[in-house]
This record gives sequence, structure tokens and C-alpha cells, in this order.
Amino acid sequence: MTKVAAEVTRFHTRLLKCDLCTDECRAYWQHASQEGCTPDPETAFSEYWFGARSLPRVRMLLAALRERFDLWPEALEVLAAWPSMTVATRRAICHWHLQLADPLYRQFAGVCLPQRRAAGKLVIRRTSVVQWIDQVCPARWQISTRIQFTRKLIHSAEQAGLLVVGDDGVEIQTMRVDDVSLTYLMYLLRCTQFAGTLLQNPYVASLGLDADEIVARLRRIPAIGFQRQSGLQEFNWQYDSLAHWARAGGLPASGSAITGEVA
Repeated sequence: MTKVAAEVTRFHTRLLKCDLCTDECRAYWQHASQEGCTPDPETAFSEYWFGARSLPRVRMLLAALRERFDLWPEALEVLAAWPSMTVATRRAICHWHLQLADPLYRQFAGVCLPQRRAAGKLVIRRTSVVQWIDQVCPARWQISTRIQFTRKLIHSAEQAGLLVVGDDGVEIQTMRVDDVSLTYLMYLLRCTQFAGTLLQNPYVASLGLDADEIVARLRRIPAIGFQRQSGLQEFNWQYDSLAHWARAGGLPASGSAITGEVA
């Protein structure tokens, strides 16, 4: 029986050494997905996968990125073959895979920020994040570590497009996610063990869409075939898997326009 990939549920400290890392993720997709490639640190270091990084830094990056992508080999194949990925799409995909691999970031981006947005509290203080971490993981880390986590959580969420960091503080904003990226997410979650449903989970919640908006978005994506009638929800998947969707033309051709982007 094929092992089903699952979101990580054990809290850890890898985020302190490797945040969203969009450029490093892209390099990993291109190299680690190659047939016969064994992504060992010495190879990645000698071939400059991540540029002129030290061998210890390369080891750390590989360990973190394996956790984010290797459980989803089909996704890795799709990401390596994506012909025309926008910056916004790359950020969104890196964001979702970081959520899968890091429960603290998952809850921050997919629970904490949406709750504040719903309450109209669009400005968040760093001290509030430090306190929130202690509520999520009581007495697990000292204050100095929680402060480090706060920096990394805010920086990662800013890179993903969830936050804007300015002189007046940190403000919550809505991610820009097009229909192709949303299709990727739904097919990824379809083959993943996670808490929640396909409509109600921290990954979808992090987008900042309310229930009606997400339903409207899904209804217009043929590859998902979503329908809702009289309170009943149904997915009529057009493709068997994420890889099947990509091979059948789900990915945008180089230079083509992508519609359905959230402002």
C-alpha cells in the first residue's frame, strides 16, 4: 500500500534556520527532481545548488527542504516542470509546503492571522506574536527563542504575501493567488493527510477568502469540478492526481496570461 503523505504535527525549530526560502526551494525543485539524483550535501555544495553557501549551510537547507517536498514526489515533479511560474505562485507554493512541514507556521498563517483579520485587527504587534507562541506551546521555549521565532514567522509570512512590514508596524494583507495555484493546492491536499476538510483548513484559511469566496473560486475551476447544492458539497476531480493534471495541460504555457487572481 502506498504511504500517504501527512502534515507534520510535532513542533520543532527548523524555521529558525530556514524560513520561506523561495529561491532555495526553486533550486531544490530543479535539482532534486532529476531522475537518479540523490540530493546529498556534498553534491549540492559542489554543484552550487544554492550558490556560494558553506557546506554546513547546505546540509541544513537540504534537511529542511526534504521535509517540505520529498513526501510529495509528484509535486516535486510538477514544480520542476512548471514552465512559467510567477513570483506570486512560487511564494504561495513555498508557503503551503512550509505550512505542511511546520505546525507553528501553519497555525500562525492559517489560524492566528485569519482570526485577527475576521476580528478587524489588521495590525499585529511583535510582542503579541511572542505571547501567542507561548499560548500555542506553553513553556516550551524560553523568551529569547520565542523572539527568534517571531522574527522568522513574520518574515516568512511577509515573503508569502500575508503581511506588510512597515515603519508603523506589521499589517495583515490578502495573498495574491491565481486559479492555477489554487488548483495545485487542492490536488496537493487531496493526496495529503491533514486536519480539517478540503474547504476548511489552515492552508485555505491563510488565503484570506471567506466561505462564499472560496466556493465561487472553486466552482469556476474545471479541473476540480466543485459543486454545492442544498448544503451538500462535492468534488468531481477531472484528473487522477496532481501529476496527471500538470501533464494534461494544467500548467500555464510560457508567457501565457493567468486569470482568476485575488487582488
